[in-house]
Amino acid sequence: MSNKKRKKSFWKDIRFKYKLTILNENTLEEVAKLRVSKFNGLSVLFTILFLIFFIVSCILVFTPLRNYLPGYLNSEVRAEIVNNALRLDSLQEIVAKQNLYITNIQDIFRGEVKVDSVHSIDSLTTMRVDSIKERTEREEAFRKEYEEREKYNLSSFTASTDLGGVQFFRPTSGIITGHFNADKKHYGVDVAASANESIVAILDGVVILSTYTADTGYLIQIQHNQDFVSVYKHCGSLLKKQGDRVKAGEVIALVGDTGTLSTGPHLHFELWYKGQAVNPEYYIAF
Repeated sequence: MSNKKRKKSFWKDIRFKYKLTILNENTLEEVAKLRVSKFNGLSVLFTILFLIFFIVSCILVFTPLRNYLPGYLNSEVRAEIVNNALRLDSLQEIVAKQNLYITNIQDIFRGEVKVDSVHSIDSLTTMRVDSIKERTEREEAFRKEYEEREKYNLSSFTASTDLGGVQFFRPTSGIITGHFNADKKHYGVDVAASANESIVAILDGVVILSTYTADTGYLIQIQHNQDFVSVYKHCGSLLKKQGDRVKAGEVIALVGDTGTLSTGPHLHFELWYKGQAVNPEYYIAF
């Protein structure tokens, strides 16, 4: 009986209505009155909280604010972020070239650089390329060792090789504008492609060189398990660094127009087998 009495007393108390009256202080006239119970007050409070929660949820779900929540970043926003990062990289490169140009002009006025040695803006911006991309001691030693080993070994390999069914990926989509010609020391093919087109690894391998040179711009070189070495020159930007392991078909760089020898957005692709330059068209369907 005591529990029933307590419950009845509780509901009676929570439903008991109180009268709230507003009086005019001068005339003591009743201006407004309100009859409310604890139950009504709690109901109004919970209703207001629910409405606030509903409004906030709608704002987060149906507005761009949802992109700040973990797991809500959609592919379009992600692609825009990547494009903005690439634009920023290009702007930084342009600013660096302008700074180099101004520095070299100042050197000319001070008499530290001969005017006859300057032919164009491009030459001015590449005169100090080593200050942009300084080679590490390890990279310099590798370059010297590789060039010393390969300088007498530039013959073209044309015989077919038994590769045990190895499938080569096409490095990029485009049209071949320059073919392999060992006699003219053109040890690769030129593939004209759109700027920022993806460049992929032709086989699984390890990046053995990822750098920038004045002539070839951004270049990346990959050692493959089948005694092949692939070289990708004039890239717009590099997505892998030296020592990275890559899978066949994985994006490693973007097509660009870097280096003094470049004639527009394209990829200069070379394929070497056991130290010999081979014609990539014998192995890859471009």
